[in-house]
Amino acid sequence: MKIGIVSKLFILTTLLCMLILTTIFIGQTIFFKQYYANQKVNDIETSIQSFKKEYIKAGGDVQKIQKLEQDFYQENTTWITTLDSVGNIKYANDFSVKVQLDPSRNKDFSNRVINIPLYSFIGLEDLQRVRFELEQGNRIMIDGVKKDDKVVPAILTVENRNVALDNGQLSEKLYGKKDAPEPIPKGSSQIFLKGVIKKLQLPVGTFGSNIYTNRVFIDRVKQFQVNLLLNKNQTSDAETLDYEENNINYKIFIRPIKDTTGKTIYIFAMTSLQPVDEAVQMLEGYYPYLVIFVLLLIVLASFYYSKKIAKPLLQINDTTNKMANLDFSETIPITSKDEIGTLSHNINTLSTTLHSYINQLQQDIEKEKQLENTRKEFISSVSHELKTPLSIMKSCISILEDGVASNKKDYYFKAMANEVDKMDMLIVDMLELAKFESGTYKMKMDVFYIDQVIEYICEQLDLDIANKQLHVHKQLSKIMVVANQHRIEQVITNFITNAIRYTPENKSIIISAIEEPERVKVSVENKGAHIAQEHLEKIWDRFYRGDTSRRRSNGGTGLGLAISKNVLELHESQYGVSNTEDGVQFFFYLNKKG
Repeated sequence: MKIGIVSKLFILTTLLCMLILTTIFIGQTIFFKQYYANQKVNDIETSIQSFKKEYIKAGGDVQKIQKLEQDFYQENTTWITTLDSVGNIKYANDFSVKVQLDPSRNKDFSNRVINIPLYSFIGLEDLQRVRFELEQGNRIMIDGVKKDDKVVPAILTVENRNVALDNGQLSEKLYGKKDAPEPIPKGSSQIFLKGVIKKLQLPVGTFGSNIYTNRVFIDRVKQFQVNLLLNKNQTSDAETLDYEENNINYKIFIRPIKDTTGKTIYIFAMTSLQPVDEAVQMLEGYYPYLVIFVLLLIVLASFYYSKKIAKPLLQINDTTNKMANLDFSETIPITSKDEIGTLSHNINTLSTTLHSYINQLQQDIEKEKQLENTRKEFISSVSHELKTPLSIMKSCISILEDGVASNKKDYYFKAMANEVDKMDMLIVDMLELAKFESGTYKMKMDVFYIDQVIEYICEQLDLDIANKQLHVHKQLSKIMVVANQHRIEQVITNFITNAIRYTPENKSIIISAIEEPERVKVSVENKGAHIAQEHLEKIWDRFYRGDTSRRRSNGGTGLGLAISKNVLELHESQYGVSNTEDGVQFFFYLNKKG
């Protein structure tokens, strides 16, 4: 079964659009989540580098550093802070308890005042429960890890209050509540201290309190601190870690840097990948509706696209089918400037050209037929024209051979000479006519006065005019024309000779050269018999003798008017013949010299 171009384009376009839709769906379902995560990680990496530079420039200015952390969170939706060499959040004194230590055997901490960060033990939401236990003057016992000149508490116990605060992740590693205790690495040691609470400091504002309430972030900081204290971190290298809690994926960024004192501190950042999970879930729920809508849109768009593309092609097909049947009446409307518009234009041009060539070919064929008919007529006419003088000459020769009428020998020789002259004239006219009709003859133009030419011709024909006692009337203007003088003389001579030949004795011939704005009308009118209307157009043909009054006996070869016609057409001159009130007028026009 033949499938039309509209159906093919519709099927192809629909399949292509569905393939694109499927590709987008698979890409978003499988690769979008990973792409989003990678893009977010790259953006945060870049932002951390900028944060690192600005942090170093801040030079320990707490307000500037907190402002940097706030701006980082707002721009990247990512928590960020800085940790000291033992993993405590720097500048966390706003959520801490200040303790005056008792005298101790450990000289590094004897009578020393230290700040113990409380975020490792309780959250802000639990502070109301124990804040009265941490009032100034209460005694406190500290059980933890000493590293360098810093102490990291694992358990805080308020004496006489039966209150103990536990840094769960560190205490589990030290005391093995669930598993065997972790060995304390070289350079660190377990320490037990006592002291008096000097001051409880609580956060003011929003950013710090938000960090302290974000238990996931705080727990990751605490886990990092435990690993750092137990030498489980590769602290010299940057780390990007994956973490999952409650089916939510997180990315953790740890970047060690040197502070102004040369100590190693850490930039610690954590971002949630939950938005991309939610976006993917939303897309999965939205896709059925989207797919239905897009499929409907694809079908409609494909149908419209197919019709729009196929319409000019169908028009081209119809037009070319008509061209194949030689019907060039229809053209293709050009509605665009693209390749189809160009193709339509080229086919229209081809149609016009073919139509022109076929018409020209038909004209040439018709002309060839006419030429063939003319050739046959010409041969017949020439044969007829030559037959008569040859017959006369043959008769004269027979008479002379038989010796009959020997006293009229000169008469017969003169008759034969006349017939030879007529045949010579006929051959000359035939050769001249063939030269004009060959299409290769180039007419050379002259500038001359037409009245002088007419006067000269009349003088040459004065004897013939006198023999018939004709009256010649001239209406001539002294006008300079552009033409081939010799050939125009030939035309005028032919017209006047015909007028003399067919004008009855004692009648008039009127010769005129009348000036018009841009040309001159030359006419020769003779009084006498009219030419029948049906013969007026044919009178310019070779050997045409439709009028019985214009027989061969009147003289001429029958080619004069045919030669005149060709001369005037080579001049691109208007010419003609018409019957007047009491005669016949031949006329033609010549261009005046500008």
